This record gives sequence, C-alpha cells and structure tokens, in this order.
Amino acid sequence: MNQHQAGRSGAVWALVITSVAGFMAALDNLVVTTALPSIRESLGGELAELEWTVNAYTLTFAVLLMLGAALGDRFGRRRLFLAGLTVFTGASAAAALSPGINELIAFRAVQGVGAAIMMPLTLTLLTAAVPAARRGAALGIFSAVTGLAVASGPLIGGSLTEHLSWQWIFWLNVPVGLALLPLARLRLTESYAPDARLDIPGTLLVSGGLFGIVYGLVNADSDGWTSPTVLTALVVGAALTAGFIRHGFRAKHPMLPMRLFRDRAFFGINMASMLMFLGMFGSIFLLSQYFQGVLGYSPTEAGLRMLPWTGMPMLVAPIAGMLSDRFGGRPVVVAGLVLQAVGLAFFATVIAPDASYASQLPGLIVGGAGMALYFAPAASLVMSSVRPAEQGIASGANNALREVGGALGVAVLATVFSSQGGYESARSFTDGTVPAVWIGASAVALAALTALLIPGRRGTPAPEPAAVEKRAPVAA
Repeated sequence: MNQHQAGRSGAVWALVITSVAGFMAALDNLVVTTALPSIRESLGGELAELEWTVNAYTLTFAVLLMLGAALGDRFGRRRLFLAGLTVFTGASAAAALSPGINELIAFRAVQGVGAAIMMPLTLTLLTAAVPAARRGAALGIFSAVTGLAVASGPLIGGSLTEHLSWQWIFWLNVPVGLALLPLARLRLTESYAPDARLDIPGTLLVSGGLFGIVYGLVNADSDGWTSPTVLTALVVGAALTAGFIRHGFRAKHPMLPMRLFRDRAFFGINMASMLMFLGMFGSIFLLSQYFQGVLGYSPTEAGLRMLPWTGMPMLVAPIAGMLSDRFGGRPVVVAGLVLQAVGLAFFATVIAPDASYASQLPGLIVGGAGMALYFAPAASLVMSSVRPAEQGIASGANNALREVGGALGVAVLATVFSSQGGYESARSFTDGTVPAVWIGASAVALAALTALLIPGRRGTPAPEPAAVEKRAPVAA
C-alpha cells in the first residue's frame, strides 16, 4: 500500500472510529429520557433522583470537557481517547447492573467523566487524520452522525426499554466500546499539542460551583429554599463560580479565558446556546414522561411521537445551511430560536390529561424546525468569533456551556414542576408540566434576544492547520 492509500485509509478509519464514539456520547444525553418511568418503577426514587440520573451525566460531562481536551493535548490524544472510552464503556456496564437508584446515579456520573475525556478528542483526532482538502466533508459527516444520535435518542431509549429492558440503554454501549478499543489502538495516530498546560484550579472551581448550584436547585423543593443544605449549596456554588470567572480573567493560562466574552459575537452565541439548552433539555425531561405517564404511550410510541421535534434537524439543517450562507448566521439563529420558543409555547397551551397527538404535532414540528435553524449556523458563529488559534478553546467552551444549560434546565424546570404538581395523578402532572414548559419557552425566547447581540454577517475564517507532533501508532 502506497503512502497516499495509507493516508486515505487512516482518514477513513479515524472518521469511523470518532463518529461512532461521538454517537455513543451524544446518545447518552437523551437516551435515558424515555426510560425514566421504567427506571422509576424498577428502582424507585422521587423526582430529585430522576433528575440526577440525567444531570449526573450532563454535569460531569460539561465541567470536564475542557480538562479532557487539555489532558489529551499534554499526554497524547489517542492515549486519553482510549482511557475515556474505557471508562465510558465500563461505567455503562456498571449502570446496567445497578441495584438501586443511587448506584445508577453514581455510574451515570462516571459515564460523564469518560465521555468528557473522549468526546473533545474525537474532533482533534479526526482533524489531525484528515487532509485539509477533505476536512470539511469529514466534519460534516461527523456532525450529521452526532445529530442523528440526538434525534434518535428518545426513540432508541424507548424501543430498548419496551422490547428488552431499561438496562439495555446502557448495555448497548458495551459491545460497541469493546469493538472500538482495539480499532482505536491500531488505527489512530498519536498526536500532541506543544506547550499544553492543565488548569487544575479552574477545573476545581467550575466543578464545585456548578455542582453546588445544581444540587441546591434539585433539592430546593423537597428540602425548602431556606433549608441550611440548599442555601449552603447555592451560596457556595455561586461563590465558586464567581471565583472561576475571576480566575479566567487573572490566570496566565486559564481553561476558559474570560477575555473571549468581551467579543459580542462570542458572548451572544454562547449565552444563547446555554439558554436554548436550558429550555430544550428541561422540557424534554418532562414531556417524555408526560407522553408515557399521562397519555399512556409505550416507551417506543413516546420516542416516535417526539421525532418531529428531535428529528426535524436532519431534514431542515441543509436548508438552514444555505440560508446561513446567503444571509449570515445571526438571522438564521435568531429565527430558529424564535420558532423553538413558539413551538414550546404552543405545546404548553395544549398540554392536558386528554390532549390528542394531533393538537401537539404543530408545536413539535415548529420547535423542531427552530432547533434545526439554530444548530446549522451556531458552530460557524462560534468559530468565526475567535482567532483560528483559539478555535479549540472556543469549541470546548461552547459545548461545555450547552451541557451546563441542559443540566440547569432539568433542575430548574423540575423544581417548577414539583412546586406546582407531581406524580399523584394525570391532572397533577399536567398542572406541574404546563408552567415548567412555559419557563422553558421563556428561556429560549431570552436566548433569541441574546443572539441579537451577535454583530451582522460574519464569515468563518479558514482554520489554521493544527500544530501537532505526530507519532507512529504503537503496535498493540
């Protein structure tokens, strides 16, 4: 095999390995949602425990994303990718074997750690393996596969739960992970980043801060907003988060340089992303339970009925990309967020114990179309808001803030739900869900207003080739 063929083969293998790994990590964000009623029936637990089965993953995933990227830059991207994949696969098996809700929450957190190490390195490894001329196409395929994971998450989770058991949403990762490990070891090329540094103080500050805030929100309804535990968690969490922001301004090499937020485009798209995920994830958390617990759909039926919302990006994204090229990213993002807010608001008006699916369908379609219009140009806006040398940091920050938004959304909307309703009856559940979804719609509407801060038309600068030192693969 000549050098050109070897290089092409390596690029194809890198695309396959990183895309499958990215699919697994993205899938686990939403695959649990349609299994929540079955998990509750099997393992018990109140609303707070159900929240943590989702948030334990998204929170550890969010706060460790940038650390995972930095560890790979310093100690070897392939080496850390293999470590993250091993942790993720092992934690998936442990989650499937969990005897109780607390054990499941713990292993979900470990899953998030593995995903946080693995996920940011997928793009780095893919970029290093694919020639610049084909990089755009490869990244497009990778993004499409990740989008498919988000779209199919509720359906896959519902189908596995109904036809096998909820444990299979975790068992599914095990054979895939075991197959990827030797392939990654043999087919991926090791690479490093020069002068890579770790920001341990920043990681500790943001991890403690976000955990404190989410812990306080999750327990506020059961323990009371004025309870010492909740107040302490919120105050300490806010103080540590403020310390992280200060650290980002003052440290020499912070994990997230706060000076980036002085740019209106970077601030606007990142704050809009966080608010959008807050409204979207929090709403999906409750609506997936509403479809099953109130309307009586099976897990598979619930996943299918959510497809017009979660699957619409697969149909609309190409159109959104063309609109973004013609009119710029800002109007497309703003329009998408407005449509998603309208879709959620429409859904909130029709939620009832006996609501027909036909009455819900317009809200699902409009919201899904809005999600597609947002996703297509968002990455381009993030990348064009910073210098090429800072695009890795910018991408990591945007992904982290979106995950933080998702964790906060589940916590905030579930708190609203439990203060206004509960699981006692269908009427009680809808009484809590309606105001919570209105809050979700308001968060997405606020995201649309925030996106208006983004300056007018911006193009995406041509990325500079990553400065890496390649080393030959080590034989297994």
